[in-house]
Amino acid sequence: MAIQVARTDPPAWVTDAIVYQIFPDRFARSPRVHKPGRLEDWDAPPTRHGFKGGDLLGIVEHLDHLVGLGVNTLSLNPIFASAANHRYHTYDYRQVDPLLGGEPAFRELLDTAHQRGLRVILDGVFNHAGRGFWPFHHVLENGAASPYLDWFVVNPEWLSSGRPLRAYPESQGSAAPRRRESLSAFGYRAWWDLPALPKLNTDNPEVREFLLTVAEDWTRFGADGWRLDVATEIETPGFWQAFRDRVHAVNEDAYIVAEVWDERPDLLDGSSYDGLMNYPLLTALVGFAAGPHLDARIAGQHSWLRGKLVALDGPTFAARLDHVLAAYPSPARAAMLNLLGSHDTPRLRTMGGGDRDTVRLALLAQMTIPGVPCIYYGDEIGLEGEMDPGSRGAFPWDTGAWEQEILALTRDLVAFRRASPVLRRGALRLLGAAGPAVAYLRSWADGVKDDGGGPQAVLVALNNGESPASLGLRAPDLAGTTWSSAALPGMPQP
Repeated sequence: MAIQVARTDPPAWVTDAIVYQIFPDRFARSPRVHKPGRLEDWDAPPTRHGFKGGDLLGIVEHLDHLVGLGVNTLSLNPIFASAANHRYHTYDYRQVDPLLGGEPAFRELLDTAHQRGLRVILDGVFNHAGRGFWPFHHVLENGAASPYLDWFVVNPEWLSSGRPLRAYPESQGSAAPRRRESLSAFGYRAWWDLPALPKLNTDNPEVREFLLTVAEDWTRFGADGWRLDVATEIETPGFWQAFRDRVHAVNEDAYIVAEVWDERPDLLDGSSYDGLMNYPLLTALVGFAAGPHLDARIAGQHSWLRGKLVALDGPTFAARLDHVLAAYPSPARAAMLNLLGSHDTPRLRTMGGGDRDTVRLALLAQMTIPGVPCIYYGDEIGLEGEMDPGSRGAFPWDTGAWEQEILALTRDLVAFRRASPVLRRGALRLLGAAGPAVAYLRSWADGVKDDGGGPQAVLVALNNGESPASLGLRAPDLAGTTWSSAALPGMPQP
């Protein structure tokens, strides 16, 4: 009898992944997707509730840009039917939003992306749904008589009094007056006490089965992995272990990465997630790359970043980098999603006070450390934007608006990483740090040698100061080593 052993390590392909995150409503609009009415002007500043009409066929029609950039994995913000432009308010988990082109457009995107060597990761919002989710509407209409009542956490006092649930308060942005008071304010538990987002009762076996089947079905449809929204807020024992088992039964190579902001190595024991979104590393990379240019006001627009994202010198950055990398043992370290910004943060360049060198230095560090680099759409052409909605602007397809030096550097660094297995699989050793400078070495562990044609070691020296810096390296074992270098067109030359 054959015994199947569940995989606990991340999929092998993840080590070689370079991810590009796309906010579908803001990336590209295709004339092949019907739009039923008025849209926000593409070039106008983004608003919190406006739709610009980007869609999945728009992504298909601009794959040349992504392939040319060198990325090999697309991570899509949610694509299922929703009344929100970001689609984190899911109305129907089994329907691709018609405004995005529906299921046919997703089929075309998957097929075309796969043909061109790109994998596609979906965003799974399983902790909560939108108030337009049909089982929740059933509860709104029928109260205690609804068979779907236990799909949510409803205040029994509201039901016994005959009061309707208060799903639509005075304004779109209304929330409960104090944290964790949605049960008394609206009659049901809601994510962050927002009435638009009823919390799903994953302790209910019917809800669990529904969500796990959704994940299975879209994986079977062709999705290559899942980014799991607010994953740790689902506290039902065994939920994510069952999710992993069910998804891997369909595709053993599916990548499962959780949105977790804090340092949580305890979550990467191989039973649920392959990696986490590496926000602690973001604070180190951006804090050093921006250095004196860091805009504290912008950095503080996100409550989690406030006080954590601060300007760093070389030694402080080296200590932070060493700590974050040491927190996650191999192979989990290689599957961490290393980002420089996302739809939930201000944009990289804006956090750096608009400084081009912040973007260049951050990219250079990101592409030369262990983990999976993730580029937020538009950062490769120097887009700016403060917190939501500012960081969710439309991609400008007029190339005259692009920062060509940043784009060229991004392409070169991606190509260099793809051509250098040591950057993806090698060890990292800090060699020295002083003032504005830091240096580290990427090399193979003792007894390991790459035969893939790439460099056997890469020495990276970074300087966030305004003038050249010198640095003594603690590396006697490198004496006599022959090094070569090549100028990168997007980097300022000495």
